[in-house]
Amino acid sequence: MTTIEEQVLTVADRLLKPEAVLNAVGRADAASLTRGLAGTALLHARLAHIDPRFARAAQQHWTAAAAHLKNHRHGFSGIAGGQGGLAASLIIGTGYLPEGNRHHAAAAGASWLAVCARDAADLYQRTDLLTWDVYDAITGLSGIGRVLLAAQSSGYDDVESGLMAALTALTAILEPRDTGRPGWWMPAENHPNLARIHPSGAATTGLAHGVAGPLALLATAHVAGWSVPGQAEGIDHAADWLLDWRRDDGTWPPSVTGDELDTAQPPSTPGRADAWCYGTPGISRSLHLAGLALDDPHLQAAAISAVDTMGSRKPAEWDVEGPTLCHGYAGFLQSAPDNHPVAGAVVEAISAYFDSSHRFGFQHRDQGQTHVEPGLLTGAAGVALALAEHQDLPTPGTPASWECLLNLS
Repeated sequence: MTTIEEQVLTVADRLLKPEAVLNAVGRADAASLTRGLAGTALLHARLAHIDPRFARAAQQHWTAAAAHLKNHRHGFSGIAGGQGGLAASLIIGTGYLPEGNRHHAAAAGASWLAVCARDAADLYQRTDLLTWDVYDAITGLSGIGRVLLAAQSSGYDDVESGLMAALTALTAILEPRDTGRPGWWMPAENHPNLARIHPSGAATTGLAHGVAGPLALLATAHVAGWSVPGQAEGIDHAADWLLDWRRDDGTWPPSVTGDELDTAQPPSTPGRADAWCYGTPGISRSLHLAGLALDDPHLQAAAISAVDTMGSRKPAEWDVEGPTLCHGYAGFLQSAPDNHPVAGAVVEAISAYFDSSHRFGFQHRDQGQTHVEPGLLTGAAGVALALAEHQDLPTPGTPASWECLLNLS
């Protein structure tokens, strides 16, 4: 029986060479933060103080990602993939490395992301066209803004204008309105086709693709001393809205339809209720951050209550699948308060998925099927990172932990 630390180090060893990642992921995602090299580099950077070879591996993964992007250009997709994902990985990951190993490209990546944030905010303010790619935590300003906040706290220059642009645009989206529909409601045609949105449109809830993402960033920035006019009011409005639309069983729907908003019907949209991306772990964390920002004990208590309600059920009964961060057990482990009573059972559930005969130790599960995935959100690297945090494996103090890329801090 392997220990948790042995599982983490086995995953890191299996991912040591960039070629292992490149061979497992399609060309489109080979360098990405979510599935590819930018994500696996974070695991090695996080473990750099355990063994110098992990610091070298992080550098090699970043270099391989940059080379891949040079030869395979893709459109901008926030911090999910491409240049944005690599920039985010460099900004956060280099903080874990010994001083002499800091990567020179991180500063350039931070400046470039600031320009991207200004451009995205300006386009939204000029057109008033809201899509997921505007506010999203994966592809939009919630994710980009959080990386820029981390860059600012890490001492990178030329990022303040991008950070303030992101905060301004997201505050405008979250500000109270008298239309009966919140600023993050969108007609069905503005949502991605795969989202299966009701014809009356929807206001999405989750941390990855819903209002909990902007809420988490605005709250974290407010606590750090970065605010724009109306930001506190937007935080308060979004947090109250989430509490108002919580189901009787303590979970949240992935979205609230336009019809439900208009008639105050109980939300009925089916979908994951217990995952980081959509569900209690991510939403409760955003509410907790909002409570800290507003110094509101009621919000903080509501966030803890939501996690406790989920934890009152056995992990085997949760609406999650597999061990990974996005919609598996690791998402709860990373989102829940430290030392939550159910954490031990969750670690056991994650560990049970480890199999040394699998290429990277942990496999991704989706709709009953298993997949070989090396990366951060749905892969072995993300699982290992969550376990490394739970086990308090050695690491230096950093201006921003890797979990900020999930808008969890």
